[in-house]
Amino acid sequence: MSRRGEVRRTTAETDVHVIVEVDGAGTINANTGVGFFDHMLTLFARHGLMDLEVETKGDLATGSHHTVEDTGIVIGQALDQALGDRSGIERYGSAFVPMDECLAHAVIDISGRPFVACDVRLPATVVGGFETDLLEEFLRGLANHAKLTLHVRLLAGENPHHVIEACFKAVARALRVAVAPNARVTGVPSTKGSL
Repeated sequence: MSRRGEVRRTTAETDVHVIVEVDGAGTINANTGVGFFDHMLTLFARHGLMDLEVETKGDLATGSHHTVEDTGIVIGQALDQALGDRSGIERYGSAFVPMDECLAHAVIDISGRPFVACDVRLPATVVGGFETDLLEEFLRGLANHAKLTLHVRLLAGENPHHVIEACFKAVARALRVAVAPNARVTGVPSTKGSL
């Protein structure tokens, strides 16, 4: 059965359309109007081995905040839809990812209980139209709407481009592990019977 989600969300600030195929090959078509963010979404799809289509039209004249946050929300909603009741999945995933001088660690529980702990210190700057504080905004939108418990830590690193890239890759790889089917898991992987 295909694990696919498709969501469109339109507000006064953004119009976001996302299609995600969880069991993909890492193909991506991203057009958000923010070059660096498109690059990060490309890495996210590739390292998560999910097929991802993202079309976002946002009020970029005010900055990229709404575009990045709302795209995270809609990707989260599409993932939530694609995963259904979470039957037969691994549920937990973690990954360490180095990027030159950086080392990022991400841990995910597809718990049904949204929570984000982002211990990543970045200088307030802009990388390719992407404000550095938007890393956490994207992760929060994603986790809240995919119903993930997500911890991301930066263990080493200074270059903002490298830090953000390592974090996106680590989250994608942890998610790839967590959503993986496990033939030994029958039903929902929780003693409560639901996630």
